[in-house]
Amino acid sequence: MFSGIVLSEKVLTTSTFWERHNINSQSHLRATMSDDKKKRLSYWYFGGLASAGAACCTHPLDLLKVTLQTQQEGKISLLQLTGKVVRTQGVLALYNGLSASLLRQLTYSTTRFGIYEVGKQAMGSDSGFLGKALLAGAAGAAGGFVGTPADMVNVRMQNDIKLPLEQRRNYKNAVDGLFRVYREEGFARLFSGASTATSRAVFMTIGQLSFYDLVKELLLTSGYFGDNLTTHFLSSLTAGAIATTLTQPLDVLKTRAMNAKPGEFNGVWDIVRFTARLGPLGFFKGYVPAFVRLGPHTILTFVFLEQLRMNFGYLKPEAKTATK
Repeated sequence: MFSGIVLSEKVLTTSTFWERHNINSQSHLRATMSDDKKKRLSYWYFGGLASAGAACCTHPLDLLKVTLQTQQEGKISLLQLTGKVVRTQGVLALYNGLSASLLRQLTYSTTRFGIYEVGKQAMGSDSGFLGKALLAGAAGAAGGFVGTPADMVNVRMQNDIKLPLEQRRNYKNAVDGLFRVYREEGFARLFSGASTATSRAVFMTIGQLSFYDLVKELLLTSGYFGDNLTTHFLSSLTAGAIATTLTQPLDVLKTRAMNAKPGEFNGVWDIVRFTARLGPLGFFKGYVPAFVRLGPHTILTFVFLEQLRMNFGYLKPEAKTATK
C-alpha cells in the first residue's frame, strides 16, 4: 500500500511538471507572437485601405465641412446644417459622393502612405524627424496631385445637396463624374485646383504621418505606454489636430477652386482675394467641422493601419531569423 502511495505521488508530480511546462510554453508562445506583431511592417498599400475604411465612417462630416466652406454669405452652425439636410433630403443625403470619397482615398492616400512607408523603411530608424517630415512632404505632393481628379468630383458631389435642382450636376458616381468632366470641360479641368490640393496634401501628410510617428515614438520611449490601442489613439489624435491647423486655409482655397464654374476665378490669387472679403477668419471657415471630421478620420485611419500592420504585415528577414 505504501508503494502505491509513492507511485501515485510520482505520477502526480510528473503530471504537475508537464502541466507547468505546457503553461510556460504557451505563455512563451503568446509572448513571442506578441513581439512578432510589434515588429511587423506595413505593406505599401495598407494606408490606402485604412483611409478608405475611415472614409466610410467620417464621410457625412466631410460633406458638411465642404458645404460650410462653399457658402459665401450667412452663418449656419454644423447642427443646423445637419438638420436641414436630413429634413429636406433624408439621411442618405449625408452619404452623397461616397464613391468619389473612396476613389480619392484609394488614389491620394495609397500614393502618399505608400511612398512614405517605403521611404521610411529604406531610410531606417536613424532618419530623424526632419528626414521623415521631408519624406512626408514629398509623399503628400505626389498623392495630392494624383488624387486631384477624384477629389474634385468628391467636392462637387458633396456640394450638390445645397444647390437648386436645376443647378445640380447629378453625377451618378465617381467614375461617371470623371468622364463627364472630361467630356464637358476637357482633360485639364480634371486637375483644376491641383496646386492648392498638392500644397494642402504636403502639410496634411507632414501633420499626420511624420507627427504621428514622432508622438508615438515619444510615448513608447517614455516607458508608460506600449505599442497598443491607447498609444495609437493618442498619437493619431495629436496628429489630427496638428494637420487640421496646418491645412485649413489651403483646404478652404482648394474647395472653392474645385467647386468653381469654368471662368469664375482667374487663378489662385483671385480665390484668395475673394475669400479675404470675409476677413482672416474666412480662411478658417469650417474649422470646427474640419477638425471634427479630420480628428476621427485620422484616428480611425491609424487604428486600422496599425491593426493591418500587426495582423497582416510582414517581418524583415533578420527579424524572422531572430524569432526562430
